[in-house]
Amino acid sequence: MSTAPDPTPYPLDHLALRGDDDDAALVLRGETLSWKDLRTRVGQLAGWLAEQVPEKGARVATWAAKGELTCLMPLAAARAGLVHVPVNPLLKRAQVKHILEDCSASLLLANSARLASLEDGDVECPQVEERAAMEALDSAWPLSGPSAHDPQDLVAILYTSGSTGRPKGVMLSHANLWLGAVSVAHYLGMERDDVTLAVLPLSFDYGQNQLLSTWYAGGSVAPLDYLTPRDVIKACGRHGITTLAAVPPLWVQLVDQEWPAEAVAPMRRMTNSGGALTEDLVRDLRTIFPDARLFPMYGLTEAFRSTFLDPALVDEHPTSMGKAIPFAEILVVDEAGEVATQGELVHCGPLVAQGYWQDPERTAERFKPAPAASQYGGMAVWSGDSVRRADNGLLYFLGRGDAMIKSAGNRISPQEIEEAVIATGLADEAVAFGVPDEKLGHAIYLVVRGTGDEDALRDALRRELPNFMQPAVIRWVETMPLNPNGKIDRALLARKAA
Repeated sequence: MSTAPDPTPYPLDHLALRGDDDDAALVLRGETLSWKDLRTRVGQLAGWLAEQVPEKGARVATWAAKGELTCLMPLAAARAGLVHVPVNPLLKRAQVKHILEDCSASLLLANSARLASLEDGDVECPQVEERAAMEALDSAWPLSGPSAHDPQDLVAILYTSGSTGRPKGVMLSHANLWLGAVSVAHYLGMERDDVTLAVLPLSFDYGQNQLLSTWYAGGSVAPLDYLTPRDVIKACGRHGITTLAAVPPLWVQLVDQEWPAEAVAPMRRMTNSGGALTEDLVRDLRTIFPDARLFPMYGLTEAFRSTFLDPALVDEHPTSMGKAIPFAEILVVDEAGEVATQGELVHCGPLVAQGYWQDPERTAERFKPAPAASQYGGMAVWSGDSVRRADNGLLYFLGRGDAMIKSAGNRISPQEIEEAVIATGLADEAVAFGVPDEKLGHAIYLVVRGTGDEDALRDALRRELPNFMQPAVIRWVETMPLNPNGKIDRALLARKAA
């Protein structure tokens, strides 16, 4: 990459222009798309989408495993002037129903099994089965590119859980995603011969950036929905993977495995986000991959990525968040809004999202005017996370300012779990929170006042919630403790659980 990243944003579909015609761009299970193929397929999919949904700015959702459709959609929807809403394939009908209703989706593309799981009335928009959509592309009139959309136009909504309420949609522009791709490709030093194994869900900003940053560099992506850590290791060896991104719970599983030489030798870099690496994990990864560079990172969907730690500093400062990534201005401010050495992390600059979809109240809570000290000004993301800036400029995470549960790399809303528990009819009150867990980061601990029928409750929750939202522990109580305000004393319950 160049010595300084280009700060000029472009429409997102311009990423299809980045690679050489005959080089690999997308390594699928049954075929490999060259960059020439990628350009053709993006144009065809964009043309088909424009026929199905002619209204510019309409929302189009995908709910499917990683494959050609889900990988091409970010660029194809962008070219067609639509807004892509990637839905986590692990979610079940209740969460999907909420997302589709909330964004007023005009079209849902999903595989047959997921469509079959929906009930009458769940989805009002047209539904097209994934395979049928892809088969229709050959007869579609392609939209040639590149497009001339305004880079500030909305291009994607990524749904992320908050500490209260149902998932909220983070609104991202072409510029947000384009500059995020430029930034990451730059500081990772990615090149045209890089091969990225995309193991993270494409519904996450970190997962989607696996595609976009690699394609900005002109490299290729091998998407993988893995079942076991061995699947990841085999894919690394089979495809000559140079770049692997993961979250701490997956790293914990991977370092416990035997890594053959063919999976280790090509690896150039590993990136981590979604939770901090422990010193033991850093040591284990450095032992297995002595020649690869390790990039610890910190980010939040509302501003994509905020910081990364230079690999040269990992051994000496293994617990640091590092410093700001390109295009991000990171300030530490105290309660008075003044710059301090310890306080709230505030992210300013062009990576800041456009707010939450149709939710001005929650937008106003998180998106506020930048502190006076900001060079960018405008709106900033006030993270709620407490950090410390050391004398050498490195940042250190101190604590999360909300009640979010972070388990296996997923941000989970306690209220969403609690609502699902009450909806079963087996409980009158429920409180969910996270407790430390070596493999997951946090496990879900559920306190319930109700019938005491744990088997029935677990069966009901398995039907309504994805696996990563299932409680590890259910504790039944006759009464909930109350605080002086008459509310359930969540802090007391958490202390007892610990």
